[in-house]
Amino acid sequence: MPISNVDLPVQVVLRWQSLVEPQTYRIKIDIPQWVREEMVTPTHMYCVPARRDMTLYPHTLTLGMAPGGIVKVWLGAGCLGYKEVGRYQAEVDPRGPYGGKSNGQYIPMEPANKAYIEKHGIPYGSW
Repeated sequence: MPISNVDLPVQVVLRWQSLVEPQTYRIKIDIPQWVREEMVTPTHMYCVPARRDMTLYPHTLTLGMAPGGIVKVWLGAGCLGYKEVGRYQAEVDPRGPYGGKSNGQYIPMEPANKAYIEKHGIPYGSW
């Protein structure tokens, strides 16, 4: 849902649980000024799916989390595509899952997922 009367992001704070490890990570990512400038720079182009010329803004930041605490951030939108902003390393959150309110208990993996990880391992370094 669109949000009005807010400025461009300066920082993103992320905390997540990697169920395959299991581990909890946290990170604060400063959004570079060049990204903020691109978010307000219009691009005029022909958008194939819409079948028309459009003025578009790269208004979407997408975050991807991977095992080992890796976070990648991309900037883009629809027909503009996405480009990588950066790759970051999160730190382990010693509080564990649920901010320490679960006595260190993580949600158990689905049996099929667990079997896959046991067979193929965790893909560290693939990001």
